[in-house]
Amino acid sequence: QVQLVESGGGLVQPGGSLRLSCAASGFSVSNAVMRWYRQPPGKQRELVAAIARATSATTYADSVEGRFTISRDNAKNTVYLQMNSLQPDDTAVYYCHAIATFAIWGQGTQVTVSS
Repeated sequence: QVQLVESGGGLVQPGGSLRLSCAASGFSVSNAVMRWYRQPPGKQRELVAAIARATSATTYADSVEGRFTISRDNAKNTVYLQMNSLQPDDTAVYYCHAIATFAIWGQGTQVTVSS
């Protein structure tokens, strides 16, 4: 059974950092396109970052470029989202998403940026 489990969310002050983790089971993250999405309160879900399957090329939303970094640890079968210089507009539920021969979502983890 394929599954994604996110962790690492929480409350952080503006300017702070968090690292989200997405642990995969039932498949290898190296064989999937891995993405992080977020859904701010009252808004639609939006793509934040992605890492390609073969090349590990990364792409980012303009709003997080230069502040967020997506990475993959194949040995731990985990994808990370390092978030720096967090701002209140980054407040959202963050979701991990995988696409291979299937597509699955994690359950989400809440990130709140507030003083």
